[in-house]
Amino acid sequence: MQGLKRILTAFTLAVCLSSPGKAQQQCTNGFDLDRASGQCLDIDECRTIPEACRGDMVCVNQNGGYLCVPRTNPVYRSPYLNPYSNIYPPPPAPGPIPNYPTVTRPLMCRFGYQLDENNQCVDVDECASDSHQCNPTQICINTEGGYTCSCTEGYWLLEGQCLDVNECTSENPCTQTCVNTYGSFLCRCEPGYELEADGVNCSDMDECSFSEFLCQHECVNAPGSYYCICPSGYNLLDDSRSCQDINECETRNFTCTSQQTCFNIPGEYKCLDPVRCEDPYIQINENRCMCPAENAGCRDQPFTILYRVMDMVSGRSVPSDIFQMQATTRYPGAYYIFQIKSGNEGREFYMRQTGPISATLVMTRPVKGPRTIQLDLEMITVNTVINFRGSSVIRLRIYVSQYSF
Repeated sequence: MQGLKRILTAFTLAVCLSSPGKAQQQCTNGFDLDRASGQCLDIDECRTIPEACRGDMVCVNQNGGYLCVPRTNPVYRSPYLNPYSNIYPPPPAPGPIPNYPTVTRPLMCRFGYQLDENNQCVDVDECASDSHQCNPTQICINTEGGYTCSCTEGYWLLEGQCLDVNECTSENPCTQTCVNTYGSFLCRCEPGYELEADGVNCSDMDECSFSEFLCQHECVNAPGSYYCICPSGYNLLDDSRSCQDINECETRNFTCTSQQTCFNIPGEYKCLDPVRCEDPYIQINENRCMCPAENAGCRDQPFTILYRVMDMVSGRSVPSDIFQMQATTRYPGAYYIFQIKSGNEGREFYMRQTGPISATLVMTRPVKGPRTIQLDLEMITVNTVINFRGSSVIRLRIYVSQYSF
């Protein structure tokens, strides 16, 4: 029995050892490192050592070692030997079970791991448990079996401190202006450009699409800016947005003949031919024709026709007073009627009598140009004293310009 105790105590169970820090795991004799789990696993010496026990002894594997016990011992049965085979006689009747010493040692995990409730080695989250050594300017990032100290984006590590990175003095990430901020940067665009959704690139701002009132006529977008242009026949004013008509008749920049009269209208001019009176009318002056009373053909005709010309911009607001008409002489017992005799087929105008001898031509609907309108405005004179009825006509020609300015 003493010899058996000496055999039992001759083998010492091994334990797992690990050096401080994150060094490679080491296991003592009798254990091998399982790299998948990080645990020290027992070596079955009864399998790996040839003839681990000699003579009449049987090898019994233990945690971290093995035992050699007599074959006839009923307590330990080797998985590699059938004690009831024909090679050996049957075991004797069981007697008292010897009290062999057993040693229980806890499993140890390598540094950075700890045992969980299932006796498995799991990673220690040093960042969550606040057991890391990162300084306040750093952030802790947990790793398998350890952790690292790092800086947030926009900072770089120098002598254990996180310092701001000036991204603007490095490779400029912005297409135009870069403004450094703590831990980051901002991109800004020059006037006339807007920052895109990526926060880095600048694209041209189409100012012309913002409002139709930037320019009086036409807005032209340009990289980072815009400019206004005017149509032919206009000059751009000093405010860089308004257009002013060029009076070609004053600058004598026209092609009218010597017999024609230059008449300026917004954006262009017209060459007016001399007034020619049609029979039975005779010409009194350059713009008036008269039908003589002694001429039988003048009985149902207006006594005089006065020719007038005017201009008007397109789309003029309505209602609008555009022309006035009145009698030059007032006779006792006479009264006057004003009306539009012809040219108002679109019903854009009407005559509003403003006094006993006067009336105003009113535009009631907007007129778009370019267009030429000719209206015959008639003034009828009625005298009940002498039983007289006659009329005079103003033949008004209206040139409507193409634009509203």
